[in-house]
Amino acid sequence: MTLAVGIAGIGLLGPGLSGWPQAAQILAGIVPYVAAPLTPPAPTLLPPTERRRTGPSVRLALAVAAEAVQDSGLPPEELDTVFASSNGEGVVITGILDALHTEGGAISPTQFHNSVHNAAAGYWGIAVGSSRPSVSLGGHDGVVATGLLHAAAQVVALRAPVLLVAHDVPLPAPLDAMRPTTDAFALAFVLVPGKGARGTLRLAQQSGPADAPALPAGVAALHDANPVARALPLLAALAGGGGMVLHLPLLEDARLHIEVTA
Repeated sequence: MTLAVGIAGIGLLGPGLSGWPQAAQILAGIVPYVAAPLTPPAPTLLPPTERRRTGPSVRLALAVAAEAVQDSGLPPEELDTVFASSNGEGVVITGILDALHTEGGAISPTQFHNSVHNAAAGYWGIAVGSSRPSVSLGGHDGVVATGLLHAAAQVVALRAPVLLVAHDVPLPAPLDAMRPTTDAFALAFVLVPGKGARGTLRLAQQSGPADAPALPAGVAALHDANPVARALPLLAALAGGGGMVLHLPLLEDARLHIEVTA
């Protein structure tokens, strides 16, 4: 089965990639890549009390979601959402595990609230005043393909736009020894039925491994630094105007086949 969807808006943050307009110039090979530290921005869409409670992964998710929705011109409160993260909010999880190993340690309700895998989806709903349906997924190194496939199926089935957000940040010690993630990275697409202003995708699950990516110099190192950055070949194809076939990792024995057109 092949799914066809358009992309109406894009959001992107990574080391040296500060939003889609700037990143697209780099990914298209127009300007050179310059690595720079990424600090997840404070989510100004949230009230101050909620803003202070957010962790780095949630902050990153909200930033790219806001950029993609603004780029699409669609009302954020009317979009169904799919949030995908391989690592979740590792800083909060580590804090809870540390508390459990402390004699008499207690876990605050706020910590538990922020530890769940749909924390980013919850904060997005608060930020934009939305009570639309939302799905939160994992997917290990195939997290982007998993989220994209789910969101595209939803667009096709319901004939309605969907906001897809994929976000991951490095895990703190000692979890980082089991799941190395060296850089923060996040992307968001507003997917729509039919053609989109930022490109059109045809998606199908296939057997076999994903391709070795061909990326601009410097950016290639990011590909393996974060599971969400496995989407860089797709982002580069969109920045270059489409006309490309590529594959993203999905499962150990499967990949997501993607045809990108303008």
